[in-house]
Amino acid sequence: MNEIMARPHRAEAPPGGRIAEFEQVYRAHVRDVTAYFARRTRDPQNVADLTADTFVRAITSFAAFDPARGSPRGWLLGIARHVFARYCEGVSRGRDAAARLAGWRELDVDEAAELVVRIDAERSGRALLDGMAELSQADRDVIELVDIAGMDRGEAAVALGISPGAMRIRLFRARGRLRKVVGENHG
Repeated sequence: MNEIMARPHRAEAPPGGRIAEFEQVYRAHVRDVTAYFARRTRDPQNVADLTADTFVRAITSFAAFDPARGSPRGWLLGIARHVFARYCEGVSRGRDAAARLAGWRELDVDEAAELVVRIDAERSGRALLDGMAELSQADRDVIELVDIAGMDRGEAAVALGISPGAMRIRLFRARGRLRKVVGENHG
């Protein structure tokens, strides 16, 4: 993993090397991406589909990934955010029902059971996200990436496309707003 981030990508790298490099990134972060979606939906099929879509998008843009701009984890969670936003837009417009059904493959019993366990494991994270509903989307994004997903502020800044300074300020303010909301709801 550190080797991936430490060495610059070169155009003359052998194709097999890039494939192996992507496989390392996939193996190191598939759980993070799955957990991201498990906090957002209770449907194992949606978690599996959104995770797969994220990695399809990641592999098609892996040649442009620059580890100097951020970690693979931050890059993948940034892609996951975009995948989920598109998914939500499609659901809210009611246009994606036929497309989702046409592209689904039925999960076998073991795959569904594993995803149910992961979804249950993310229940507390999902409850926190439900409690954050009163915050703005920008506040929810920074709190989730740093406090729930465990990203450092630099990784989260890259995933959100903002500067580290803006990230620090946004996180400080968002945590204050969340403390206020939680205090009002439980006080």
